[in-house]
Amino acid sequence: MDLAALKFDSAGLIPGIVQDRTGEVRMMAWLNREALQRTLDSGFVTFWSRSRASLWVKGETSGNRLRLVQILPDCDADALLIVADPEGPSCHRGTESCFDPDPEGHPETPPRPATLPWLGRLEALLKSRKALADLNGSYTQKLFAQGVDRIAKKVVEEAGEVVIAAKNDDREAFLGEAADLIFHLDLLLLERGASLLDVVEVLHHRHADRTGGPA
Repeated sequence: MDLAALKFDSAGLIPGIVQDRTGEVRMMAWLNREALQRTLDSGFVTFWSRSRASLWVKGETSGNRLRLVQILPDCDADALLIVADPEGPSCHRGTESCFDPDPEGHPETPPRPATLPWLGRLEALLKSRKALADLNGSYTQKLFAQGVDRIAKKVVEEAGEVVIAAKNDDREAFLGEAADLIFHLDLLLLERGASLLDVVEVLHHRHADRTGGPA
């Protein structure tokens, strides 16, 4: 990242949008050049407090720090996407995200959507393959052309491979089999007119029901 190319505003600040690796937006705050450099040097996200006119390390007092993964400037270089691993809730209210509903709970506030953006992109690609289903096409096109029974059989096969891999010590092989399972499960969901997002929303609502509040 070219720090010199960034466009700070007239107060010397630039907005930083914090996102975790699942794609969930955690919070937004401001950085000046010193806060940005401190973030890069320390590996923990540091902001500039406009009210206190001072630097502040997110979670320095609460312990709910944001461990830096990467920083990406937007196309105009006047805003930052900060990808981080949260070490606890990111909002001062104790919620995972500053965009979560009030922790006290308000019925009129809809639950936040839970998404994994890259998986959404993958689904968009798979949908395009489904629209071009062809027994003589690509692997994915062929599966869609063969229909739900064939795809379901692949899900069962891949689930078995995951179980077998889980009994071994090869982590890479295990993750590879798990990825194959998720891929084929997504195909089955799309074949039935659903998506992984629908499954995530079910999990979200189940957790909300059991905890008495939003996930």
